[in-house]
Amino acid sequence: MTFQTILKLGRVSNLPTVWTNAIAGSVLAGQTTLPVVLVVALALSLFYIGGMWLNDAFDAEIDARERANRPIPMGEIGVNTVFTVGFVLLFAGILVSFWLGGTAGLMGVGLAIAVVVYDWLHKHTMLSPVIMGVTRFFCYTLAAAAVGAITGSVVLGALGLLAYIVGLTYAAKQEAYDRLDRAWPLAVLALPLIYALSLSLQTPMALVIWAGFLVVVLLALRLLFRRNKGDIPKAVVTMIAGISLYDATLIAGAGQDMLALVAVSGFLLTLLLQRVVSGT
Repeated sequence: MTFQTILKLGRVSNLPTVWTNAIAGSVLAGQTTLPVVLVVALALSLFYIGGMWLNDAFDAEIDARERANRPIPMGEIGVNTVFTVGFVLLFAGILVSFWLGGTAGLMGVGLAIAVVVYDWLHKHTMLSPVIMGVTRFFCYTLAAAAVGAITGSVVLGALGLLAYIVGLTYAAKQEAYDRLDRAWPLAVLALPLIYALSLSLQTPMALVIWAGFLVVVLLALRLLFRRNKGDIPKAVVTMIAGISLYDATLIAGAGQDMLALVAVSGFLLTLLLQRVVSGT
């Protein structure tokens, strides 16, 4: 097993998006204690990487037919090892979450359950995009619980993120076939755009970032509807990076311009890292 295999299994290029989730969840809760946010980012990283490893483990047989370039079909690592590492990382994430407090720990347990349910069932249920959205919902609530409390603003922001992930995941499910069967489920992407705009109208920084978020979504939709070979994977990784722009818009809308710029850098870092390690 090589270091590249480890990075590929964890899809680590997308980690900046969970770091910006940690910032956004804490800002919406009204607290931005840096040490706590950093620990939340660590917990979310453990959940994310563990979930990605388990995704490959659960999908090993399907990947052998449809994505033979993944590490398990390539013989770079055994499926049992991937299962073991994945569950250990999730358990570590739960421990870190409980270290942040009882409520944060419960959010961590909920996140871990959602991750496992998604990885186990996502090839077998139409609800898989919703389940994936729930995992990101818990990212916000875990961060909020760690720094203060899960407020109404946190829940609304998390629901907006859930809707965005539903649209993103629906698109990602088409990647193996490099086509888009039905376009109407993508209408859910309007919800996070409208909600983020509602928080941006009185804040110039937030409005500028929202405009960038809108451009990213429209660019991804153009790729999806164009349907040229390779367009769907490009759209998916672009939308994944866009998670950080959604976070940045909400952060700026809360009046935290400097932290919003940090979240924007998360968008740029994700795009850069995706050139080194595949984001899907």
